[in-house]
This record gives sequence, structure tokens and C-alpha cells, in this order.
Amino acid sequence: MSRVSRLHGASLLLGAIVLTGSALPVAAALPAAVAETPVPSLSPMIKRVSPAVVNISTQGTIKQTQRSTNPLLDDPFFRRFFDSPEMGPRKFQSAGSGVIFDAKNGYIVTNAHVIENANEITVTLQDGHDLKAEVVGTDTPSDVAVLKVKSDKLVQMALGDSSKMEVGDFVVAIGNPFGLQHTVTSGIVSGLSRSGMNPDGYEDFIQTDASINPGNSGGALVNLKGELIGINTAILSRSGGNIGIGFAIPVNMAHNVIDQLVKFGTVKRGLLGVNIYNVTPDIAQLYGLGDQQGALVSQVIEGSAADKAGIRTGDVITSVNGSPVKSNTELRLAIGQLRVGQNLEVGIIRDGKPRKMTAVIEDSGEPPAAKQSSPKESNVIHSGFDGAGLADAPDGGAVVRTVEPGSSAAQNNLRPGDIIVGVNRSKVTSLQQLREKAKGSGTLVLEVRRGNTIVLVPLRPS
Repeated sequence: MSRVSRLHGASLLLGAIVLTGSALPVAAALPAAVAETPVPSLSPMIKRVSPAVVNISTQGTIKQTQRSTNPLLDDPFFRRFFDSPEMGPRKFQSAGSGVIFDAKNGYIVTNAHVIENANEITVTLQDGHDLKAEVVGTDTPSDVAVLKVKSDKLVQMALGDSSKMEVGDFVVAIGNPFGLQHTVTSGIVSGLSRSGMNPDGYEDFIQTDASINPGNSGGALVNLKGELIGINTAILSRSGGNIGIGFAIPVNMAHNVIDQLVKFGTVKRGLLGVNIYNVTPDIAQLYGLGDQQGALVSQVIEGSAADKAGIRTGDVITSVNGSPVKSNTELRLAIGQLRVGQNLEVGIIRDGKPRKMTAVIEDSGEPPAAKQSSPKESNVIHSGFDGAGLADAPDGGAVVRTVEPGSSAAQNNLRPGDIIVGVNRSKVTSLQQLREKAKGSGTLVLEVRRGNTIVLVPLRPS
């Protein structure tokens, strides 16, 4: 089974190397030139940037769980999903990598998971000097952390522009896999804007086939100019080792997080105040959007930045500050990287016409909980409602009386107390009218009154 593996926690065990035979073969050296053309080498660039990549060793304690006959519980990835008895704290040692981005002030960027639970952090420079590091700040959603050391021997790496990277560009990964310090591997950019590995995180990964292994976490992904364009963070692997699918945090994304960690010690993410869905082909057809991509606004939180800007339920957000938005993931990432108080131009489509709205980003927070209504009896009218009890609502529409856990209704995000007041952009005043409008339809887009707000709920057949 493939899974995403974080890359810290590497240790190295070197066995004896036995040489057989009386003579060792001599590898043929590359010629200095081929047909008077010099053979290219990355060596000059590697020599220049390698001093900016450091080894990070950590010590700390974690809660230990009781051993089980189930082998999955020996794997920390799976152990998170099982309730194992605790046996008290256990000491650990771990290792990863980091990149010096500000030599004057001693700032080093790494992954948040590299220093997780650490109470002692040691940074080792390329020349072997060990330095004690203090944590400036960590941001778990982006998996970025900043450390600070004191030394006049630091060399920093220039920051590149990850937005200019394209699939097929050559890249180099530098880090400390399996304790092998300053290992260099090369490859290409295999993909861009990868996400979906951590639903609660902010992800926009660069995918690369440059060999990345445990211990590379927090190390550098550089372009051929020797500029930092990514922070290596994870691999997709069946065994925990490299299979040619590695991921790096784009430096443009990391830079925004780093800046806030240095200034404030934490990251304050912006909040627009909308709940959103991807614009799928069936939703695009229902809303007459053609092949338009974007994020469908299913709910606007009362009093939020979106509400104050005039954004409404049913709007389709297509751009942020002039940059196209193709999905709800892209919108969430774009908003999350903005500062509180920053003005934001939002491009939307409303009733088939493009419009621009201006919002002032607010501090992130939880949306208010919806209130529930008193329901009556019901029956099922569409396979997407399977598991839901529906009734006529006292003030018009159809109320969701009950929702069975794990049912189609639950998976389609219906909740007890929801009042359905519209379907496929048509008003609904009763359960019978909902039944008539839903008859023979595939995907439905329900307009739902939830508490004091109106939300959109795409309802797909089960």
C-alpha cells in the first residue's frame, strides 16, 4: 500500500563491505570534452550552495504505547488511528535537514515535523561545527519551521521564484538521507500544485523524481542556478524508501510563512468567510458556466469579509487578485497565504456575468454553528437523500428531519434541521414541489437554509 512518508527520523547503520578478488576495477573517467564541447557539470553550483544546507539532530520525548500483536501498531503512521494503551514518555533521537536563508541573523528553515516534540536541537554545518538551535516558530499546516543559531560561519542560499518552475525543469535535492551528510541527487520537476495528502494542511507541492529519502526532510530543492525553489518534505512510498515520487514545499509559499514566523513567531492566516465546492462539469452545466472552472460558494458566513464585500451564496469565484482559481483547494491556499487586513480583489461569476468584488481579509476563526428546526414526517425522493427523513417545513420548503450516519444523505453533507428552499436554481415551497423538481435529475444543487445562513449542497445520486 502506498502512503506519504515524512522524511525525518533517519538513522544510519553501516555494515562491513567485503571486497573480493585481487584487483579492483578502475572506472573510466568522463572526457573533458566531446567534439570540443565541454561536458557539463553541476559541481561548481553544488560547491557554492552546499554550505547553506545543514544537518539537524533532535532529542526529545514522546508518549509510548503498549506493544501489540498487530504489526500495524508498530508503524507510527498507522498507530495514530488506533487507541493503544500509553506506557509513559519515551526518549527519541531523530535527524533531518535545514537550509540557511539568512546568515546574518542565523535563521534556518526546515520542516515542522523534523523538530516536533524536540527539547534539544543541534545544527551541524558542512564543516562539522555543531550549533545549538532555538525554535523561532513552527507552522504545522504548511509544515514549515524556523530555527535560529549564533555563528559567524554561516552561508545563506539565494531564494528563487518557484512560480516560474515548469514540469521538466532540472532540479537538485541536497540533504542528509539516512545520516549521509550533504548528499546530492538530481532529477526533474515531475508535477506542480500537488495536494490532497493532508486535508487540514496548506499544500501546493512540487513533485520531483530527484531521489529523496528519510533524513532529507527540510533540505533544499534547488534549480540549476543554485537558487532555493523548494523545501523537501515528503515521499510517496510503499516501503519508506524512494521510488521516484518526492514532494517539496514551493519556496514562494514557504517564504510567506517564514516571514510571519520571524516577525510574530506564529502564522495568522486570512479568512474570507465562505464555504465552497469545486465546480464540477455537472455543476457547471446547471449554472450555465460552460467550461469555466472555479469554486462555488455554498455558504457565506454572516458578518464575514465575504459578506461585507457582497459575495453571495451561488457565486462562483474564478480569480483572486487577478490570478485564476480553478478549485476550492486553490482558493483555500490563496486566501490562507494572505495577511489579515489585506485588501483582496475577488473575481466572480453571478447569473452568468463576471463581476469583481473587494474584500478585506479577516483573522481566521470557526464559523458559527447552525441551529436546528423542528421537523415532521417524510419520505425519500432521490437516491442522494437515502438515509434522510424529509417533511414539509412550517414556513415553506422541505426540512431534513433525520440523517442516518454513513448514509448517502450524510455523505452528501445534509444535516438534521436543514431546510431545503431551492433546487437547481428554482425555489421550493414544499416537499411535493421538491419531489417534482428532483424527478429524473442526476446531480441536484440544493439551496439550504441552515441556521441563519443559506448554503448550497450538491447532491449526487448514490
